[in-house]
Amino acid sequence: MANHLDLEEQEQLDQLKHFWNQYGNIITWILIVVLGSVAAWNGYQMWQRNQSAQAAAMFDEVEKVVRGGDAQKAERAFTDMRERFAKAAYTQQAGLLVAKMAYESGKADMAKGTLTWLADNATDPGYASLARLRLAALLIESKAYDDALKTLGSGIAEEFVALAADRKGDIYALQDKKAEAKTEYLKAYQGFEAQSDYRRVVGIKLGALGVNPEAGPGKSGTAEGAK
Repeated sequence: MANHLDLEEQEQLDQLKHFWNQYGNIITWILIVVLGSVAAWNGYQMWQRNQSAQAAAMFDEVEKVVRGGDAQKAERAFTDMRERFAKAAYTQQAGLLVAKMAYESGKADMAKGTLTWLADNATDPGYASLARLRLAALLIESKAYDDALKTLGSGIAEEFVALAADRKGDIYALQDKKAEAKTEYLKAYQGFEAQSDYRRVVGIKLGALGVNPEAGPGKSGTAEGAK
């Protein structure tokens, strides 16, 4: 009985040796790749956490400088932050803060530069869209209407499309292009929720252009026809 078991064990051992000789190298390389991938992923996650912590610390510093009202120091702090952590969400938040402070301090060019960088480089579509909307407002203020339209012509996230259309309508109205203004205002009106304050404001703008946005099929689309 003992000899029989010894023979069985020897056969199993021989089969294992044969299997390992045939597939051992493949199994070893698979293990190396898998374990290497796990180690790389864990390392990347640790690096990301470290980057995020450093970006958060720099954001706190930028926020303090902004509260202090020193525009030049804020610009330097933000420049340093964007050079080190260009893709971080904290950097994009800091950019919006610095641009707002720059504008309120009468430094429109600094605000435009910061917003332009955000519009072109922000990895979050929401921050990029906000930057484009605010940059367009500054360009409208300086009567650079074509540049403002170009800024709003791309890179706008879906949730900001109605706001962009409203701003385009304002530009066309300032240029006395009433047909284009009506088209954009109608897009904005239809894009806002029914109870939105924005929608009511756009409705007033449309009324000023003689348009009744609530006119249904078969009714006049003008304010005159709604009477």
